[in-house]
This record gives sequence, C-alpha cells and structure tokens, in this order.
Amino acid sequence: MQKLLTRFVVLAGVFAASVIASAQTTHTPDQAKAFVERAAAFYKSEGREKALAAFNDPHGQWVEGDLYLVVQTANDPNLIMLAHGANKALIGKPQIEVKDAEGKLFNQEMIDGLKTSNGVWISYKWSNPATKKLASKRTYYLKVEDVIIAAGVYE
Repeated sequence: MQKLLTRFVVLAGVFAASVIASAQTTHTPDQAKAFVERAAAFYKSEGREKALAAFNDPHGQWVEGDLYLVVQTANDPNLIMLAHGANKALIGKPQIEVKDAEGKLFNQEMIDGLKTSNGVWISYKWSNPATKKLASKRTYYLKVEDVIIAAGVYE
C-alpha cells in the first residue's frame, strides 16, 4: 500500500509540474499588454542601453514562455529591430516589409495604427517559438519615446 501511495504522490507531482509549465506558455491579451506596459516603464526608468540588453536576454525577466518582447525603432522608416526575446538573428534588420505566413504586411498596419494612437493591437500568423507551429498571434504595440515595444499572445 505504501508503494502505491508513493507512486500516486510522485505521479501527482509530475502532473502538477506539467500543468504549471503549460500555464507558463499560455498568456492572455491582458497579460501581454501589461507586460509591454511594464517594459515601457523599465525602458523609461533604466534607459535605452540597459533596457535593450535586458529585453534581448532569452533567459531574463522579459521572456515568459511564449511571451517575449520585440522592440523596433519608432522614427526610422525601415523599422529596425532593436530587441527580440525569441530570435536574436532579427536584431539590426529592417522589419517594415516583413510579411506573415499569409503575406500580410503586419508591421505596416502597426505603423498606420500608431499614427492615431500610442498603442495598437495587430493580428497575424506567426510561428510560436514554444510549440514550433504556425499560429494566429495577436500583438500589442506601444510607442515609447523613440521605440515601439511589443508582445503578443498565440491563439
């Protein structure tokens, strides 16, 4: 009986750990927006150099499973990538002509939306780094000083 109880407790622990890990890769739009707003406050208080270094750390506080930050130039017509929590290869590259899996120029849509508001939601198709599968993504973009800070959720 003792062995059966021990196995049950171990299995329950494994199940609980997997549920917690799964929960860390599923976020809500409200969580994404709050994440971006916290990052904006950090950017303003810590300065550009320190903030971008922190935002680019894939193991730091600005990456939570499939929730990560993207930072682009706000005043450059090419929309240069300054930070990316999931793909460092994009840093320094222009993003204005990037298309999603269906050919949508979502960054141009974002720029148009930011002309009338400091924050905007854009939906597009993108590969989820946690699952490695194509998914619908809804991203919140916020213009902060000379940058655009964003984070999105996969649906």
